Amino acid sequence: MMNLNHYGAWTLFMRENRRFMKVKMQSLLAPALTSLMYLLVFRYAMGERTVPNFQVDYMSFLIPGLVMMTMLQNAFANSSSSMITAKVMKVHIYFLMAPLSAWEVVLAFLGAAVIRACVVGGLLLLMILPFVSIPLLHLGYIFFYGFCGSVLMGGLGLISGMWARKFDDMALINNFVIMPLTFLSGVFYSVEQLPKTWQAINDWNPFFYLIDGFRYGFIGMGDADPMMGMGFIALATVAMVVACWYLWRSGWKLKE
Repeated sequence: MMNLNHYGAWTLFMRENRRFMKVKMQSLLAPALTSLMYLLVFRYAMGERTVPNFQVDYMSFLIPGLVMMTMLQNAFANSSSSMITAKVMKVHIYFLMAPLSAWEVVLAFLGAAVIRACVVGGLLLLMILPFVSIPLLHLGYIFFYGFCGSVLMGGLGLISGMWARKFDDMALINNFVIMPLTFLSGVFYSVEQLPKTWQAINDWNPFFYLIDGFRYGFIGMGDADPMMGMGFIALATVAMVVACWYLWRSGWKLKE
């Protein structure tokens, strides 16, 4: 049975949480306010329209996707910023020297990414609740997709931080990978409105399943079968966690 250094893993986990909590305005409040601005703009731009293929008003459709998008971006930002900052400051070696196994390090980083994602998502929902009635039809789907999405993006952020040499490398991933896949995934519209080619591409886009499944948990409707999405996301999440463990264990891009 694998012996875990519980105290060491907990210490690293708390260190990662305290790191983003020290800059609450930047790491928590700013993302929630940015998403709220998206909401206000689309609220007045779209008015009382309904979404094609969905018999719901546009705001009920938009809010879950916007919350999930915010959670994914912040989970990625938490682990990636920690790693790239440590590498730029040349202190990442202390992570490797610490008496922690690869599993313990990965669990601490991903756990902190989940906490930040959930705090930001919850904060956004609290800011919206006084103005909009939000249904919660399937809590199981909400928790599953919220948790797995945070782990998946936290893992991607950790690997990206390990790979990057400078902050520009992180901007490259954000601007040319994260943002296009996020906006293609149907945050602001039903993917049925896309051309067939882009719909086919979305069949392999994990962001689509995360946002669609999360939305299904709120309004009970989506573009894809939520059970099929659960299988796809579960496999992707496990693969991401194993990849993080393997790469950290091998010291990939950390011992150069």
